[in-house]
Amino acid sequence: ESFFILHQITGDPICREWGWEVFQSIERYCKTRIAYGHLKDVRKTNLEPDDRMESFFLAETIKYLHLLHDPDTEVDILKRHVFNTESHPMQNFDYFKGVA
Repeated sequence: ESFFILHQITGDPICREWGWEVFQSIERYCKTRIAYGHLKDVRKTNLEPDDRMESFFLAETIKYLHLLHDPDTEVDILKRHVFNTESHPMQNFDYFKGVA
């Protein structure tokens, strides 16, 4: 989430690089046979991830990584959209009224 917001604000491509590194680490350390799990201690890379996936993982973590790397996204947190607590983009009221 932070990398996506930072990229929206600054346009700095380093945010996408950091996001890609996060995704690669998730793939390397958290992937299970059928989904993704979590690590009890990220400092111990030799441990297997727990074989359960939190409900927010796809809805939030992967969504933000996707938006971060989508150059054609219409999501604009600076002028048009806000995110609810589940990271769903919604048009802000001023834009919706045609004021923005």
